[in-house]
Amino acid sequence: MSAREPFYYLIGINSNQLSKEEYFLLEAELIVRLCNELKEFFRKKYKSYFHLMKFSETMEDSMLETNLVRLITNDILSTEEYDLNGIAYYADTPGEVIQEMIDGRNTRPSAIFLLRIINIHRSVRRDLYDEMINKIINQLLDLRQ
Repeated sequence: MSAREPFYYLIGINSNQLSKEEYFLLEAELIVRLCNELKEFFRKKYKSYFHLMKFSETMEDSMLETNLVRLITNDILSTEEYDLNGIAYYADTPGEVIQEMIDGRNTRPSAIFLLRIINIHRSVRRDLYDEMINKIINQLLDLRQ
């Protein structure tokens, strides 16, 4: 059983009955929803900054989308559970590449890196992810009704 199987069960989906294409589409949908929830988390966290800079919602969205991995990585570092080398090790990515993302010189990391950094973030912000997953489950259940 995969780690996501209980999640699928909660929303009433038997992933064993999905075709490979349907499974990938479901995975993509979940990742998109999770990234949207992360953007909303960081929007709240930087609300004062956005207000001070007089950002429109479109400008906020653009900033959050461009810097999402950077924000996640900095949030991981702020917990002090991982340092740059620890993130590099667990993300299986050179430290220089991660430093480029932190510095804002690389704003388009690979999807695999995004998934790895989200997994690390999930391990240090378990309560946040529990809250986001519950919200996503409720959204998906509402869609089914």
